[in-house]
Amino acid sequence: MKIAVVGTGYVGLVSGACFSEMGHDVICVDVDADKIKALEAGRIPIFEPGLEELVKTNVTQGRLSFTTSLQRAVEKSLVILIAVGTPSQQDGTADLKYVMAVAKSIGEHMNGYRIIVDKSTVPVGTAAKVRHTVQAELDRRKADCQFDVVSNPEFLKEGSAIDDFLHPDRVVIGCDDVRTTVLMKELYGSFARDARPILTMSTRSAEMTKYAANAMLAAKISFINEIANICEKVGADVDDVRNGIGADSRIGYQFIYPGIGYGGSCFPKDVKALIHTALEVKCPSRLLDAIDGVNERQKHSLLDKMRTYYRDQLQGKRFALWGLSFKPETDDVREAPALVMITELLDAGATICAYDPKAAHETQRAVGARDGLTYADNYYDALHNADALIVATEWSFFRNPDFDRMRTSMAVPVIFDGRNIYPPVLMRHYGFDYFSIGREPVLAYSSARP
Repeated sequence: MKIAVVGTGYVGLVSGACFSEMGHDVICVDVDADKIKALEAGRIPIFEPGLEELVKTNVTQGRLSFTTSLQRAVEKSLVILIAVGTPSQQDGTADLKYVMAVAKSIGEHMNGYRIIVDKSTVPVGTAAKVRHTVQAELDRRKADCQFDVVSNPEFLKEGSAIDDFLHPDRVVIGCDDVRTTVLMKELYGSFARDARPILTMSTRSAEMTKYAANAMLAAKISFINEIANICEKVGADVDDVRNGIGADSRIGYQFIYPGIGYGGSCFPKDVKALIHTALEVKCPSRLLDAIDGVNERQKHSLLDKMRTYYRDQLQGKRFALWGLSFKPETDDVREAPALVMITELLDAGATICAYDPKAAHETQRAVGARDGLTYADNYYDALHNADALIVATEWSFFRNPDFDRMRTSMAVPVIFDGRNIYPPVLMRHYGFDYFSIGREPVLAYSSARP
């Protein structure tokens, strides 16, 4: 099929690359001319494992191209995917101005039957708004073009998005037209093999499915973090508790890793948007409010431990910070817990030397230039003369460092671990004071001092 993907952000670029990999001809569109030039030159604006190679391969083979001309893409394509941002507004609602601007432009340039696909995460009822906007432009032009609007939410995990797209757990197609449903099933036929279902439903149900899925996953994270906080108070070990409940097939182990809260472009935004949707229809959700509230508090959990340990005397302390992205294998720092800690520690008069293998540049863009914040080229370099190490992201190579080298480099052997990547018994062996989530602290260094 001829496909246009409007928006070359995370969802748009992954979708375009994967559809072209399956043999479809794809045009990716973006209003940012510099981004398009970079993509044409083979430079990828985001980090996602495997994406750069996939884009280069399909550009070379002529199946994937980039343009700033939405008109050209609309005129040449049967299927048009809207994959632009829907950022949160101050009240928590999803901002649909970019989606509606694209819908208007599609209506301006359509020259025949088109399938318009909402790939962006949007509130329930957005497909109807897109349909109205496109039809209004067609009426203004007095153009007799048929079209259908489909809700086709993505379920991609940053860090494994290529595999998620090529081998989905399921494909959700929200559509009210039989002919269009058949075409959409044909489009996804190459992906939904090996008994992976293609689920068809109404556009409203598909829109709700995306929000419900992300809210459910966020709920599991907030739940285990609440349990971890209780474990600390009652003397239980959250790792043991996690194993005890995860072995139950009804619960499972996924998304019940305690830590310092979720971040990224999806969970925080989508939970807030669903809260607002519930309020709009006079069905307020105390559960969704709690999921969001627990997560916001959890981002401060390590800071609370640090204030207690240093008796609120953070001024002049030097911290090494390992990890900036909200999760490993991405450079995305949106809503990342590390940014919360950076802001509060700097405001308290501390200094930070941070390291992340992919997200330092994005952090600099998000935080800006701030006194007391520097970046290291190597994670061991960040430790030089540090009063403590903070682990904010569980990059795999952080898990097995040279602890003797760490102790030699640090001014004081103290670790605040927001991802529980080190066994407390190991920390005791190497003589660290060690604080994690949902487990008893280790005070091997403090107890050994005269």
